[in-house]
Amino acid sequence: MGNSPRKIRLSTTPTPQALAELRLGDIVYLDGLIYTAREGVYMRALEEKANIPMELPGESAANFHCSPAAAIREDGTYDLGAVTATASFRFSKWIGEWIAKSGAKLIIGKGGMSVDDYKKHFVPNGAIYLTTVGYGTGALLGRGIKRVKTVHWNEELGLAQAMWVLEAENMGPFIVESDLAGNSLFERENAKMSANIEKAYEGTRPATLKRFGETDDRNDEMI
Repeated sequence: MGNSPRKIRLSTTPTPQALAELRLGDIVYLDGLIYTAREGVYMRALEEKANIPMELPGESAANFHCSPAAAIREDGTYDLGAVTATASFRFSKWIGEWIAKSGAKLIIGKGGMSVDDYKKHFVPNGAIYLTTVGYGTGALLGRGIKRVKTVHWNEELGLAQAMWVLEAENMGPFIVESDLAGNSLFERENAKMSANIEKAYEGTRPATLKRFGETDDRNDEMI
């Protein structure tokens, strides 16, 4: 297979087989409806028990942690620019209940979530995490959106927190960060770096002058 990652087109209502075939590090492009949901939607749907205004997961099993650079024009049409992913760890407290309630199979965002979240919430529900690639990709991802289908709860939550329903075609790239077994690409790569970090510092002398709180333990450099 070589070193180049696999590129895969994936439906936003993926079959269990399609999800099972994904490997950590695969590059994924999405087709179908994607909805944005973050703390505002989670609080409204889970804590306030509001009826979700979509047929989930039938219409979409893809939850994008995103605040679109978008507006609703006076004539009711939509002006959509960049779609920038939001850091997903902020939604850890809701994600298990949301996946179970919404039937989401794809959680898309920035930075991944914890392996504990994957094992506890993603694995039992057959869901995986897709992460955006680097910074400044909002405009690139925006090209993969054919149109805004609708926006729910914008009056209640405001445009940034509203539930945007986006029609995607070849939208990406995203990277498979977790698989159906709950393995994490980031954790795997960090483990490799941790193993090599002592070698990188072999032979260097401890710092003589230190700022308050500094440490010579190289493992503290790893997040």
